[in-house]
Amino acid sequence: MSLFSYDEFYRKKGYTIIAGVDEAGRGCIAGPVVAGAVILRDNLRIEGLRDSKKLSGQQRKELFWKIMLEADDVGFGVIDVRDIERINILEATKKAMIKALEMLKLRPQLIMIDAIKLDIPLKQISIKKGDDRSASIAAASVIAKVLRDWIMEYYDSLYPYYGFKKHRGYCTKEHLIQLKLYGPCPIHRKTFKHVMDLELPFDSIMR
Repeated sequence: MSLFSYDEFYRKKGYTIIAGVDEAGRGCIAGPVVAGAVILRDNLRIEGLRDSKKLSGQQRKELFWKIMLEADDVGFGVIDVRDIERINILEATKKAMIKALEMLKLRPQLIMIDAIKLDIPLKQISIKKGDDRSASIAAASVIAKVLRDWIMEYYDSLYPYYGFKKHRGYCTKEHLIQLKLYGPCPIHRKTFKHVMDLELPFDSIMR
């Protein structure tokens, strides 16, 4: 199935302004959650567009600027660590997505979203693994991922001991070792299990 099949199917049903929405950073233990919202015009084909997880960092950056230049509209939302801790990661993700949609100048007739339902008065279609099946969602995933990577590179300059520029706050073995050695910094999600489990023996992290 073509990446554009879902978008084309719903356009033929009369939805001419479709916003794809996706997030980056939901599964991390440090840093914000970032959402992107993208409205692609009909018949636009951005070469190389696909799920951001299947792209190299350089490919994502190149696509980011193509989307920014060629899409009809782009929005994004960022929810920081304190809000994530206060309202939980699922609600923070929804809040980031709503902020991204509110940033759009165009009002979508339909929202395509990956496995989340937003409490807003707009028609929504939930598509499982949507970033691999819808061009609009894939574009939103690129926007969210690149913006979040830039944020984590900034945090790497503030807290250089944790390797944020490399692992972007995800729960890698290297990150857990640095977390154990230095303790959490201000952007670690204190309510997340691996940050809360700092009393674990160092040897258990090395395994």
